Amino acid sequence: MNVVALSGTLSHDPQQRELVTGSVLLQLDVTTVVATGVATVPVVWVDPPGSAAFAAGDEVVVIGAVRRRFFRAGGATQSRTEVLATSVVKSSQRRTVAKVLAEAVGQIEGR
Repeated sequence: MNVVALSGTLSHDPQQRELVTGSVLLQLDVTTVVATGVATVPVVWVDPPGSAAFAAGDEVVVIGAVRRRFFRAGGATQSRTEVLATSVVKSSQRRTVAKVLAEAVGQIEGR
């Protein structure tokens, strides 16, 4: 099972780009507090809804899965571990946050 729930602050404005397939990719960096201080987690969201509007400093909750992707750069194979988001919600939207968290718990419990 691969389910991630992440809460934190956007480190910078999201970057959006269009892929050759026509899909839209939204890249975010979410900074969150961990036992040793803070960690910045790269997040990608494929084809986010048009209503997705975020800016640096926004507090968000991300639901998704961890993935490691491999790519060629500079003549060598490289990899990147990131969260592939299924939902990104501003923390201030309490009802929506509760809904996406309940859906994540359902995934974990096999519902």
